[in-house]
Amino acid sequence: MRTTWVEQLLEHVTQPGYKPQTPKALGKRLQVPASQKNAFRDAIRQLIREGSITYGKNHEIRSTQKPELIKGTLRVASGGIGFVRPEGASRDGDIFIPAFALGDAMTGDTVAVELAKGRSRLGPRGIISQVLERSTTQFVGTYTEKAQQGYVIVDAGVIAEPVHVGDPGAKGAKPGDKVVLELIRYPTMDRGGEGVITEVLGPANSATVETLSVIRAFNIPEHFSPEALEEARQVAARFDETNLAGRRDFTKDLILTIDPIDAKDFDDAISIRFDTSRKHWYVNVHIADVSHFVQPGTALDKEARERATSVYLPQKVIPMLPEIISNHLASLQEGQVRFVQSVLMEFDASGEPIHSDFVRGAIKVSKRFHYEQVSEFYQKQDNKEPVEDIHPDLQQMLLLMRQFTLMRRKRRYQQGVLELSMPEVELDYTDDGKVDGAHLSVNDISHQVIEECMLSANEAVATKLDQLDVPFLRRIHPAPDPVKLEDLLTFVSALGYEVNRKTPTDRFQLQRLLKASSKRPDQFAVHYALLRSLKQAVYSPKDEGHYALASKDYCHYTSPIRRYPDLTVHRLITRWQLTGRVKNDERELVNLGEHCSEMERRADKAEQELIKIRLLDYLSDKLGSVWKAIITGVESFGFFCTPTQLPVDGLVRIAALADDYYHYDETTHTLIGTRSKNRYRLGDTVWVEVARVDVYRRRLDFRVVDDPSKGIKPAGAVTSACEEEAVEEALRRPRRTKERKPKKKTFRPATKPKGKGKKRGK
Repeated sequence: MRTTWVEQLLEHVTQPGYKPQTPKALGKRLQVPASQKNAFRDAIRQLIREGSITYGKNHEIRSTQKPELIKGTLRVASGGIGFVRPEGASRDGDIFIPAFALGDAMTGDTVAVELAKGRSRLGPRGIISQVLERSTTQFVGTYTEKAQQGYVIVDAGVIAEPVHVGDPGAKGAKPGDKVVLELIRYPTMDRGGEGVITEVLGPANSATVETLSVIRAFNIPEHFSPEALEEARQVAARFDETNLAGRRDFTKDLILTIDPIDAKDFDDAISIRFDTSRKHWYVNVHIADVSHFVQPGTALDKEARERATSVYLPQKVIPMLPEIISNHLASLQEGQVRFVQSVLMEFDASGEPIHSDFVRGAIKVSKRFHYEQVSEFYQKQDNKEPVEDIHPDLQQMLLLMRQFTLMRRKRRYQQGVLELSMPEVELDYTDDGKVDGAHLSVNDISHQVIEECMLSANEAVATKLDQLDVPFLRRIHPAPDPVKLEDLLTFVSALGYEVNRKTPTDRFQLQRLLKASSKRPDQFAVHYALLRSLKQAVYSPKDEGHYALASKDYCHYTSPIRRYPDLTVHRLITRWQLTGRVKNDERELVNLGEHCSEMERRADKAEQELIKIRLLDYLSDKLGSVWKAIITGVESFGFFCTPTQLPVDGLVRIAALADDYYHYDETTHTLIGTRSKNRYRLGDTVWVEVARVDVYRRRLDFRVVDDPSKGIKPAGAVTSACEEEAVEEALRRPRRTKERKPKKKTFRPATKPKGKGKKRGK
């Protein structure tokens, strides 16, 4: 029994949220019987001798063990509360941080969290004990003035209260200007933040200023260093397209490119033929040889490594490499001799890979196509219409590409590839950069012929490097968590799909599920649910395969102009071509993979942020407009949905669902009406109207309406939160104070007791 009390006592005093207590209070708490009090006191003495516990103030027992701290990334939500996602965890593992427990931590910071006792309805609770790493000290916001003092209202509500920046007019800023803020003192519950203005971007609501704001907010390097630019000029001066020493000459071959109509850099080209006698396919994929121009350790390489990727923003590209290389020397332009790395692949009649060669080459693109041209060509071929503007040899090659692609896609499906059908929307812009509408993007056969050739080349390169037993940056997509897949199958079972819940990791079952949903109205519900179950693809030397592609060996090789991981793979292949030997440092690759993955996420977030700003600006003039939307997320406080014609999420708050009282079913991602049993479910289609737009805080509220075809529209106020309103509201908002415990309420009887007013005896 002695050992039992030692274990129970130690477990109790080391649990999260334990408050020091006296031995007597501890005995009561642990319900120590009278017959065991001596053994309990002996256990206390033993733990004190071991140094596991100690006596503190008022003879209270304290644990000497430091509480376990969890490292993660903080996200501060509206209302001032926060959530920390532990490293390697999914959304379900988030730790709720009350406003008073945030300290001076900000969204994006890496923090250490101490778990608190008990749980909240938002999940396990925690307290931030330390900020381990600041995500940034630079913020973007709108400058304003009050009481002869300057303030900056930080964009997107990242900092709830205005940040004081001293006397008015710093850096020549005027009220309403977008500015860059360097934070000097981080805000806490009981004091505001302080900072200095480092740059004035210009008046808000300008498309150019909006773009600059996002670039600065995400700390994206826009300009190249003088050293990198000078090095690029020197490389250009030395480039001799006539010197093909050590390269195979493909300049007489029929080679084509297919890209967007507005593309500026071209890093891949293709040729294909079918040997009728052997019944074999020969596919040559030629990729711009960026490694010829960007040598390891140079100024160009250091800058490309730091950026890791080109950033594609609406109407603006921030390239990974200076344009003299990305848009000229390395770009596979029509009619120009360009250096390439070539993957020469051979497939049998069924599309099974037989052999691959890897050579350094030189090409001259015969014809540049854009997607619309190729799509139109295939349509005319199917309709047996004449095509006069494309050379017969090129027509034959385009037809072979389609035949090869359809065959290979069939093989991929047999291997278990997962193809999600998600609506993608592209924005239309006016000349001054404002959104003027949107249209659904097309991913037809003209896109797929390129995608298939690139996938095949990526797999061929990864397979070769794997055979050479050398570590390299793979593009991995880990298998989903079986628990998440079990939740997915529970969800689709509730929709009426027949699935075997005992085999949640069976990819062919998931494939059949996607196919079965393709002709049902709940298709998006199934596809969105599966998407939420999948993990994110990353760069890593780990040999984990690519789950969605059902590919064992996969890497990114075909876009070295815009992705640094591709450039590292090119260098490995080049080294092997020239020396026959190759090696790599796996520990360094782990760090590089994490960096490239992080920069890729930063680029994606910046693009999404600017698109959202443009769309909110567009919708601010369309209050009350009605849209068909897909539910993309369901929470206890409401549901998020995205219009099918606009790629922007809006929130339908549960308080706005006035027809019933709704409760949240976490298993099926559904809000269910208590009386009506009406349901709002992940992937469902709903009709909503724009109820509130707040460009300043990046918020969009929708309200559910009836199908317009029924001619019914519920009454209700529609409001707008313009920039000026948001600024004024932020300035009026009282500063947060430390959370106080609510006073205990005294409940008095409804009627007066007898003897009321008479003095009681002592």
